Amino acid sequence: MRFAIFTAAVLTACTTTAALLGAGTAAAAEPFGQPDRVGLHLSHQETAAIADGPLPALVSMLVPPNRIGAGLKTDTKIYHDDSGNVHASLRQVMTEAASYPDGTITLYINAPGTHDGRVLDIYQQWN
Repeated sequence: MRFAIFTAAVLTACTTTAALLGAGTAAAAEPFGQPDRVGLHLSHQETAAIADGPLPALVSMLVPPNRIGAGLKTDTKIYHDDSGNVHASLRQVMTEAASYPDGTITLYINAPGTHDGRVLDIYQQWN
């Protein structure tokens, strides 16, 4: 039940922001599902807007940092140790992607008990 409420809240917030930003354009956040999680791919404009807004802080208040995973690009400037542990906030991961002209993020909300107990995964993309 908590997973469904959290998933609905985060996807609604992201989709609403994306819709407001994408008004008048063809681009919009692309939600999709997988058997063990739901995802949302954001455009560059959407990524920058979400990174600059309150959503990263709100999510960080609800989800402990050890339950958030980050898929960083190989050329990231964010510190991660030899075990792959990322030492950055959700906002820093989003902001780094947004700092590239073609940078985007994909957010996944994982089903309980999957993905090593992580609730949220975020992946950076850019060329």
